[in-house]
Amino acid sequence: MKTTITHHSKTFQIDLSQPLDISIPLRAEKDNVNAWYIGPPTIEPVKNEDWIGSVKSGADVNFNNIYFNPHAHGTHTECIGHITEEFHSINNNLKQFIFTAELISVAPENYFKDTVISKKQIESLLKGQTPEALVIRTLPNTKDKRSRQYSESNWTYLTEEAMVFLRELGVQHVLIDLPSVDREHDGGKLLAHKAFWDYDGERRMHCTITEFIYVKNKIKDGSYMLNLQIAPFENDATPSKPILYEVIG
Repeated sequence: MKTTITHHSKTFQIDLSQPLDISIPLRAEKDNVNAWYIGPPTIEPVKNEDWIGSVKSGADVNFNNIYFNPHAHGTHTECIGHITEEFHSINNNLKQFIFTAELISVAPENYFKDTVISKKQIESLLKGQTPEALVIRTLPNTKDKRSRQYSESNWTYLTEEAMVFLRELGVQHVLIDLPSVDREHDGGKLLAHKAFWDYDGERRMHCTITEFIYVKNKIKDGSYMLNLQIAPFENDATPSKPILYEVIG
């Protein structure tokens, strides 16, 4: 179903029947994607004396408890509250959900013993575009990203300079297929997070970082509209379901 939408006085045509889901589902399995040194999520029926919340076990309904960590167990969107002493909720700070977006694919650069995504790479791939949201697919892009166990893997991260560049460009939302935009072991510096949110300046309360996405290879680099769907958690982060729609006119 093709439809025309107006966003900030600009008109875009998209096909609502062709959503491109770039989230990773949360599964109660050991091979659920994972980071930050904790076990897998659990989904299990409530047990109350002789009653078990499972139709298979004789109940009228399925009634499950779910235990997970949004930062460790799948696609999630976080606000500046992730790194502040004072409480800030993603549900209160993210008020709009449709954004212009650019998808880029980046082969990380070697930096001493690390691999990084640099300002130079991003600037080159954006080719002058100034989207509200930037979706970053790292290369190589293999299906095991959906189940990889990232703890102690020293994953690729974004340089502080790259995040300053995105902030100054006006990018409000960064989405990436890694557990964090920062180095796994960085001594608590959180340089990329702090640079993007302007932690020591005029804090960008409405801006978000989404981690643990997965963009299939068949989705081409280019311009999209992003629907950033979140669960209304009063927390610094929430599980999320970012959806891309190709701009066709």
